[in-house]
Amino acid sequence: MKKESGYGFSTRAIHTGNEVDKETGAIQRPITLANSFQLPYDPTTMNWSSADGNLYTRNGGCNQKYLQQKIADLEGGEDCVVLASGVAALSGLFFALLKQGDHVIFSSVTYIAVYRLFHELFNTKFGVETTIVDTSDPANVAAAIRPNTKLIHIETPGNPTLQISDIEEIARIAHENGALLSVDNTFASPYNQRPLEFGADFTVESMTKYINGHGDAMGGAIIGKKEYLDIVRAQSQVNLGGVISPFNAWLIMRGSATLPLRMKQHNENAMALAAYLESLPCVSFVAYPGLESHPQHELARKQMSPGYGGVLSFGLKDADHDTHNRFVSNLKLILSAVSLGHDETLIVFLGEDDERQYLYPEQFSNGFFRLAVGLEDVEDLKEDIRQALEKTGLL
Repeated sequence: MKKESGYGFSTRAIHTGNEVDKETGAIQRPITLANSFQLPYDPTTMNWSSADGNLYTRNGGCNQKYLQQKIADLEGGEDCVVLASGVAALSGLFFALLKQGDHVIFSSVTYIAVYRLFHELFNTKFGVETTIVDTSDPANVAAAIRPNTKLIHIETPGNPTLQISDIEEIARIAHENGALLSVDNTFASPYNQRPLEFGADFTVESMTKYINGHGDAMGGAIIGKKEYLDIVRAQSQVNLGGVISPFNAWLIMRGSATLPLRMKQHNENAMALAAYLESLPCVSFVAYPGLESHPQHELARKQMSPGYGGVLSFGLKDADHDTHNRFVSNLKLILSAVSLGHDETLIVFLGEDDERQYLYPEQFSNGFFRLAVGLEDVEDLKEDIRQALEKTGLL
């Protein structure tokens, strides 16, 4: 089913990329685990690195292609490449786009792998110049532009401070200066935000998170124009080998059908928990774009709809390092684990000595929690937080 069909988001989440299997009549795409496919009569004229057709699963497999159709449609993009993880998608895009002497501007609040890639690896290994800026103010981006700026990369909402950046304005700055804009959309998902609609050149998703939604598969997606994504396929998929497994592609395809229903619950639960936490005297701050207290709430309202995602961060007043850990240990329902977008709620304590602490707002400097809100009954989550705070001596 094509995105031009005019069907709504929920209908496309179910049907795009899925057809009746011609051989068996199954109404769901089967898992094709083969790593090699039959060659034509005369294979000597073939391009062994081609991603067209079925040749070898590193060049692109059946389940990968079905999933690419769906994600491109949901993001409103011309084309999509799905790879083995969100980091494979990020590094694959950067590797394909950048060369020695290019300059990259990237957000001060990003996933740790982006910080590693641009702050340490691409500049020292490949001679790519990089600049970290607070992209919540587009003026900082404009001030950092150089003649050799090739790419601006932002993450909005940003991990882990929930900082919001103005996609439309930063896209304008990028294009006026001959640069491209990529946006990590993982915290929002295509249900809440579609960066291509605001002028971004690329959207990157860790499909491990909301798109899969079950905490049982890894994958990453890059969405944008085919002319660029063909380069990603050739370089980062075929020649670097960042291909997604057929089974993971199938699992994510299955999970994505319920993305709209799950995101509605993630949005509602996170909003309710953010408001609850903000009402507690022992909580020093809550960072969630849906709260009016968030410094970029109006911008979030402009570019996020119908909700603000399922992740929030919060701090505790006058709590030392051990108190933070004791609070987490007293939780019963909420699990201490990384990732987000799972059915269960997850929490991570980020301590005072985080190497990127100098990049975060001051209220984050004494240690804080990132809470990835799940799909449980929200009153049970509130009670779990309340009883843990009480046992820790904070209530």
